[in-house]
Amino acid sequence: MAMQPVSVTQLTQYIKLLLDKDEILSQVCVRGELSNYKAHSSGHQYFTLKDEGAVISCVMFRSDAMKMRFRPESGMKVILYGRVSLFPKSGQYQIYVTAMQPDGVGALAVAFEQLKRRLYEEGLFDPAHKQPLPNYPHRVALITSPTGAAVRDMTRILGRRWPMAEVLVCPVRVQGEGAAEEIAAMVDYVDKHQLADVIITGRGGGSLEDLWAFNEEIVARAIYRCTIPVISAVGHEPDVTISDYVADVRAATPSNAAEIAVQDEAAIRSALRQLQLRLEQAEGRKLTQLRQRLDALAQKPVMKRPEAYLQQQELQLEMLRQRLEHAGTGMVQKNTLRFQRTAAKLDALSPLKVLGRGYAMVTREDAVVRSVTQLQPGDPVAVALSDGTVQCTVDAVQRRKQRGKKADI
Repeated sequence: MAMQPVSVTQLTQYIKLLLDKDEILSQVCVRGELSNYKAHSSGHQYFTLKDEGAVISCVMFRSDAMKMRFRPESGMKVILYGRVSLFPKSGQYQIYVTAMQPDGVGALAVAFEQLKRRLYEEGLFDPAHKQPLPNYPHRVALITSPTGAAVRDMTRILGRRWPMAEVLVCPVRVQGEGAAEEIAAMVDYVDKHQLADVIITGRGGGSLEDLWAFNEEIVARAIYRCTIPVISAVGHEPDVTISDYVADVRAATPSNAAEIAVQDEAAIRSALRQLQLRLEQAEGRKLTQLRQRLDALAQKPVMKRPEAYLQQQELQLEMLRQRLEHAGTGMVQKNTLRFQRTAAKLDALSPLKVLGRGYAMVTREDAVVRSVTQLQPGDPVAVALSDGTVQCTVDAVQRRKQRGKKADI
């Protein structure tokens, strides 16, 4: 008997109908490893789920993907929830995933580690970006729930430790949907209008889900770009959030944050009293030393009989004057004698003195004639005597006879 042929579309639609009617396939929970993961620009996510013996294609639409706390990655062990159906265009059956969670580790824990690693690589945790807290803040902003025990503890401690500071409570939701957006917006608002010198943001203890608003990326980036120093105070001491890593200072609890934010007035007053006491003691010692020095000066003879001291100084001055006068007189006499001796030597060496003894000095053209070789017959010369000069002409030149030689005439 010949079978009636059907189209590919008809066959595919029939198979799809069978799959869609199957109650088991309409709601499946499958464990496996993600592979070929791809997030499309539309927000849809495409990947395959595999184990040792099989592979199945999967798709997760944007509306469901937005609900995930973590970011899927190839190689991750997961548990998927969804339905099995067939995509007619490709003729391939696949799982339409509605929810996904990491296998063996909670989704929130995975999301926490993924965001922590990514923000660390971007430098949001860099200590170089941390700002120091002001020593004496005039205003402290508390970005937290206005009704929780944390805000009451912080306002009480701030008022006790540093009552001069004004406390500004900035109410926000700290858990639930939209809480992270409120916290980030309030941080930006306080920073934009410079409403405080330091910000404390946080809440009391709770589960990981309760504290999750402070693990959201939007809150971390708001704290990072805030120009006002931020103290993160979330939960109890063992609780650690992304906000703790980004903030300028991490406090173990909200109460600890209030203690960190301001100085202790009682401690400062005690320190000031200690400084005052040390100053008084130092001034007292200085006054005692000055008084002792004054008493010692008062006992000196010059203070008891100043006229005697002046007389003694006058005698010493007179002795110095006499010594100076004697020294001056002796120096004048010594220099006078030295001058006379030098003058006598100069007089003895004077050419005029030689001329006075009958000698004469012959010059030619203002040059002293020292040898007959400087003259020729007919040369005009001047003969200086002790009482004047005689102008003469050389008639002849005769050299003195030397032993073994004849004189030239």
